[in-house]
Amino acid sequence: MSMSTSMLSVLSEDLLVRIYGFLDPPCRKTWRLISKECLRVDSLSRTTIRLLRVEFLPALLLKYQNLSSLDLSVCPKLDDDVVLCLALDGTVSTSGIKSLNLSRSTAVRARGLETLARMCHALERVDVSHCWGFGDREAAALSSAKGLRELRMDKCLSLSDVGLARIVVGCGNLNKISLKWCMEISDLGIDLLCKICKGLKSLDVSYLKITNDSIRSIALLPKLEVLDMVSCPLIDDVGLQMLESGSPSLQEIDVTRCERVSLSSLISIVRGHPDIQVLKASHCVSEVSASFLQHIKDLKHLKVIWIDGARVSDSSLVTLSSSCRSLMEIGLSRCVDVTDIGMMALARNCLDLKTVNLACCGFVTDVAISALAQTCRNLEILKLESCHLITEKGLQSLGCYSKLLQELDLTDCCGVNDIGLEYISKCSNLQRLKLGLCTNISDKGIFHIGSKCSKLLELDLYRCAGFGDDGLAALSRGCTSLNRLILSYCSELTDTGVEQIRQLEHLSHLELRGLKNITGVGLAAIACGCKKLGYLDLKLCENIDDSGFWALAYFSRNLRQINLCNCSVSDKALCMLMSNLSRVQDVDLVHLNRVTVEGFEFALRACCNRLKKLKLLAPLRFLLSSELLETLHARGCRIRWD
Repeated sequence: MSMSTSMLSVLSEDLLVRIYGFLDPPCRKTWRLISKECLRVDSLSRTTIRLLRVEFLPALLLKYQNLSSLDLSVCPKLDDDVVLCLALDGTVSTSGIKSLNLSRSTAVRARGLETLARMCHALERVDVSHCWGFGDREAAALSSAKGLRELRMDKCLSLSDVGLARIVVGCGNLNKISLKWCMEISDLGIDLLCKICKGLKSLDVSYLKITNDSIRSIALLPKLEVLDMVSCPLIDDVGLQMLESGSPSLQEIDVTRCERVSLSSLISIVRGHPDIQVLKASHCVSEVSASFLQHIKDLKHLKVIWIDGARVSDSSLVTLSSSCRSLMEIGLSRCVDVTDIGMMALARNCLDLKTVNLACCGFVTDVAISALAQTCRNLEILKLESCHLITEKGLQSLGCYSKLLQELDLTDCCGVNDIGLEYISKCSNLQRLKLGLCTNISDKGIFHIGSKCSKLLELDLYRCAGFGDDGLAALSRGCTSLNRLILSYCSELTDTGVEQIRQLEHLSHLELRGLKNITGVGLAAIACGCKKLGYLDLKLCENIDDSGFWALAYFSRNLRQINLCNCSVSDKALCMLMSNLSRVQDVDLVHLNRVTVEGFEFALRACCNRLKKLKLLAPLRFLLSSELLETLHARGCRIRWD
């Protein structure tokens, strides 16, 4: 018996459960392997699970009987029949499930939803977003879950007022609902929702073609705290002004890209809600006026403000920052009048800033960045896309003072060079770094990132032409936690560098678009090492032969989305890919010159029971069998004909 096992054996179950609670997911996986007692503690303590293969669902539900959250959004074969079989299994209990994620489960329709609602008696939260087949019948089936508190139905394109009415009548205790992109919902549905669900605290009606009549109904909600209405083209100042004396509990509002909204209605909202904490009005006002700033002074609790795209003068920023000293996040992207003077005042007055967006603010220089770095020591996210006056001097200040910085966007900053990357590498907590279109960086600069930024999770090097194999090798050695890597159009990369990616065991998202120097050898190395890969973009990788695709088919069983446009894959390799990749759900198959109609037919038949999105050349619409196309449609697959 090992020392660790013998020590654990003397601990009570309560202590083991408490220890288990402090572990992160990777450590919990190791914990289960230590002993049978640790495995039992894991079974008793685990409350959430995200499933990849639906065939394991009955066994896992039997093993983890204290589950409260079940995520089935990445199960490609989930459909009504699977749900019905689960219901008939007398050994499985789902009575404790409170949260159910069915996002993108397009093959689950009314019959399956009704069964799930009946099985999960304690259901409180459901996500059916991006289920394009979710319509009124499905809504009626889901309405039998009487205890629902939170419901997300983003982009359920077939849902109308009738279906929403069924849900509202059946689930009158809803306090959070998202209807983003549900284009068939009108004022009628929103009015009924607001009349019955008086306890609503969060409502998202973004992109809906609702009118001011809906705002009149929303204003009557006494407990509403969060209102998102991004890009609602028919809402104007008259509608928003109704909120001045309505929705007394409102704390957050987002009217981004509401083109008919002006400062006058925002002033009304501010005047009526002095305790508001989040105000997002990006790309809907042309200028921040003195009258608006006068009312902003009363918002002592304001923590977040987005005014992207507006004309914001230095004096406006001085007034704003001196009044709202509790600001933690500000959005100023495309505010072309912002200069160092305004930013220095912002940094001086708002010491608690954590997120600053200055994308496309062309007059911001190193002076402003240095001021932010030196005074806002809690800065976590800084977006500087297309700020061409930023050089290594500003980045030096970030490296010296911004020790908590987690995300930095330097996309298209032509002043960023290798010296700047050396300074950035001192931000040891950096997790997300965007360097796309930075043409003055080379392997030398990337080496600094690879050697010091060990916590990096996401890296974007899109079109960094000066970066090559040696730099990629350094990244692969040092940034072993990377889960997202974008290398598209890095033209100097070859198989020698790409082979090193196999060291990134946690990599789940990889973009290699336009890398014409890599072959099947490089792709095979990636497939062998990166077993967690879920997204892969190989568009325009014209020199990858079938050997690479064979390796992909054999090793990359977790792939869910793949882009093969303009690749040199053959009939046999494509069929093997589509057959073996048992979790693939989203495929782009445009301009595959070596694949025949028969090849497409066989490949699609091999995966038609799990595809959810498919992109094909338009002529194939008339060449593929109607039976295949009908099967794909019946399974909930959306086909885009290019």
